[in-house]
Order: sequence, then structure tokens, then C-alpha cells
Amino acid sequence: MRIDILTLFPSMMSMFFAESILARAQKKGLAEVVIHDLHDYSLTRYGSVDDYPYGGGAGMVMCVEPLANSIEALKAQRPYDEIIYTAPDGRQLDQPLCNTLSLKNNLMILCGHYKGVDERIREHFVTMEISIGDYVLSGGELAAAVISDAVVRLIPGVLGDEQSALSDSFQDGLVAPPEFTRPVDFRGWKVPDVLLSGDHKKIAQWRYEQALERTRQRRPAMLDD
Repeated sequence: MRIDILTLFPSMMSMFFAESILARAQKKGLAEVVIHDLHDYSLTRYGSVDDYPYGGGAGMVMCVEPLANSIEALKAQRPYDEIIYTAPDGRQLDQPLCNTLSLKNNLMILCGHYKGVDERIREHFVTMEISIGDYVLSGGELAAAVISDAVVRLIPGVLGDEQSALSDSFQDGLVAPPEFTRPVDFRGWKVPDVLLSGDHKKIAQWRYEQALERTRQRRPAMLDD
């Protein structure tokens, strides 16, 4: 998979992909993340890519021309399965969407900033708009990093144990059950006996019941769905 990220702050983005799972995925050749500086497509000698909104009002808007030029330059090099815009009013990011995106070959993510992008970019170039929550960030860089992380970790071979991703919260419509590790007894707080039994059928049943109860307590709307 290749992910191209268009941003006003490339140095901010670089650090997200230099460590941990995302870095390992790239070293293994399973994913490639390329960061593009939108200032490189500016039409002014000062490198500006924003202007005041028509109709007045506070804030600035990312201009249509440099954004269109950057998107078209990348599309000329390869076809994209999705051109994603990070927007507060976009589709809420969830595990099924991450699963779907993990099957794609080429993704482009446009990071919004200021008051957002000229609407013509959304109308004529963007194929999917994604929000990571009902709140507003200073820019879409954090959202782009979240989307990339959630998607890349699902690619086969990225995680050391491929079964790990399948047992994550939300994969089966439930949150994950509690987990324990050594020591068995810490300050009198003990690991449940069933996890020490070696009976895999009982352990699986216990984990399902725990996941169901935890979902009922913490995310009851998931059970309604």
C-alpha cells in the first residue's frame, strides 16, 4: 500500500511514521508513506496557499489552485483508490472503514487547515471525507496520522502476530476483553483462574462474556446496532 499525504506541515507528519509499527511496515516494504509539502504548489513567490473567504468572515481558506495542482500532479503518476479529505463533518472513522481501506493499493490524504479547503476541491477531487471525532483540531495532520496508523496495522504481515488485529476492539462488534500478564499475583490482585486453566474453550467463552459485559457497560449503543 502507498499513502500520499498532502500537508502544510511536512516536518510535523514525518515523526509519526518514523517509529513503531508504521516504521516497521515501511521497512518491510508492506507500506509506503510519502509526505508532500503543499507550499511547493503555491502560485505566489511567498509560498502562500490560503486566502480570505469570499463573503467575509473570520479565518482563512486553503486556495483551490495549489490544491488542484498538487492532486492532479499525483494522479498523473498513479491511480488512487480514494482521495481522502480530513474534515470534522466527514464520515466517522470506525473499524469497518479501516478494514475496507486496508484492502486498497493507493490512498491520498489531504490535510485540512484553517477554515478548511475551497469547496470546489471537495466537489471535484475528494472521493471520501473522514472525521476522527466530533471536535475540531488545528489541522488535519493528526487525523491523517490516525487514519494511516489504523489502516496500515491491518495489512497482513505488519503486526508480528496477524491474529492480534483480529482480536482488537470493534472487529467483532464488541470492545476487547480484559488482558493479564505476569505475575499471577500482584499485591493480592490475582489473574482469573480460567486464564491459567489451559482450557482454550473455557478461555474463549470467558473472553466473549467479558467482552459482551464490557461493551454493555461502556458502549451499549454497539449492542443496539
